[in-house]
Amino acid sequence: MKIMITTRGDFVSPRFDSSSEVLIASYYDQQLMEEPRSLLLSNVSAEILCDLALKENVAIVVCGGIEEEHYQFLTWKKIVVIDSVIGPHEAVLELGMKNRLEPGIILPGVTSKEVAS
Repeated sequence: MKIMITTRGDFVSPRFDSSSEVLIASYYDQQLMEEPRSLLLSNVSAEILCDLALKENVAIVVCGGIEEEHYQFLTWKKIVVIDSVIGPHEAVLELGMKNRLEPGIILPGVTSKEVAS
């Protein structure tokens, strides 16, 4: 199963459509299959991120805020979207692999600086 997390630095990006970085990881039975890949995108666009999720055959997208249009598109394509997530992407990946990630979760280690950016 593949999970894609939109990132900014070490944290989940606050907005899906303004993220130029993603982390993609493949896992099975709560274990990583390979080292997660970090991708820097040349353009910032929700459409590019949606296309990337489809091309990578991602099962789960984790992000901060996401426009309803893009949320509906991804879920229509049978991709699970876990949104409004705030926290370090490593911890978010761990929870995602354990199927313990929920929309709206705020993980420890987040300061007001990460929330405001």
